[in-house]
Amino acid sequence: MTRWAPEKKDTVRALAVEILHNYGHGRAFIAVDGPDARADAVFADDLVVALKEQGHAAFRASVGDFLLPRAQRAIAGENAIDELTFRRVLIEPFRMGGSTGWVPAAFDARADRPFESTWVTGPADALLIVDGALIGRAELAGLWNYAIWVEGGDTADRSPEARGRSAAVIDNTDPDHPRRLFDDAC
Repeated sequence: MTRWAPEKKDTVRALAVEILHNYGHGRAFIAVDGPDARADAVFADDLVVALKEQGHAAFRASVGDFLLPRAQRAIAGENAIDELTFRRVLIEPFRMGGSTGWVPAAFDARADRPFESTWVTGPADALLIVDGALIGRAELAGLWNYAIWVEGGDTADRSPEARGRSAAVIDNTDPDHPRRLFDDAC
């Protein structure tokens, strides 16, 4: 029996419509994460496109662009971020709205050096989609207005805490046909 699977654009568009219904005015933060960092980043990029197609301002950032230098990560953990910089140059300025600029990326982990600061501004009604924001980052949990967990294949149970903190869970086993999962808590 052939099973119907939605097209990627349809799943992402439906999620964009839901987010805009709840967070269409003012500034809001959307977290996207899962066990496959590359798949999460692609899904976050697709979400930005869908939000813009709906006529809303949307911007991208990655927690991976706020990592600590390699020597500090060797002590603190491979995915340890510079939380102070993350909050100071991205989160707080974005939250302020208006003409305040923010920096979407601060550290190039591959080159192990800071990026040259690039300041971005946007309208008062805007969304910031940030990938890599949930796994092992309890200190950031209170920042997100909406969180999306992207999973696939045998990765479903790699971080039940992060999945549980998510408003939406996406089964990305087939990246061309991701499906929204609805966990029944009854």
